[in-house]
Amino acid sequence: KSRDALVADQPGLTRDRHYGVGRLGDRDFLVVDTAGFDPVAKDGIMHEMARQAEQAIVEADALLFLTDGRVGLTPHDEQIAAHLRRAGRPVHLVVNKGEGMNRGLVAAEFHALGLGDPLVISSAHGDGVKALLELVLADFPVEPDEDRDASDGGPAVAIVGRPNVGKSTLI
Repeated sequence: KSRDALVADQPGLTRDRHYGVGRLGDRDFLVVDTAGFDPVAKDGIMHEMARQAEQAIVEADALLFLTDGRVGLTPHDEQIAAHLRRAGRPVHLVVNKGEGMNRGLVAAEFHALGLGDPLVISSAHGDGVKALLELVLADFPVEPDEDRDASDGGPAVAIVGRPNVGKSTLI
């Protein structure tokens, strides 16, 4: 319920990790917005951004791999998918920017990543976001109120993907 994440139509705007607490119904969760992820960057700002994203991956209980349905599947997406498969965390493949498009057709090419059924959403319009959160949080048990630690934000969910796919907009 805030605009803490920087949102602009400019790649590379987010350069480090941004943490926040989200809530769906009575479920709290920690969400981590990451910079654009380039797992093969060897130096410079892209390497530092990748290090920040890598730290979020290590800390997360689940990963949302956000891709761009308007751009389509890219070689960079394939590299990130391979990296995330090795992370040992549940990965949910999300195809963003699907507004006004045939969701089945948009999702079709992303099946090639081997990460299960892609969920097509539009973070800018909120389309499919609730279903996405329900899907991700279903993997984690609901703690009874008396067992919940007020300092525990619930499961940590990191949003990972190429620059400018809509990670901050989803946040």
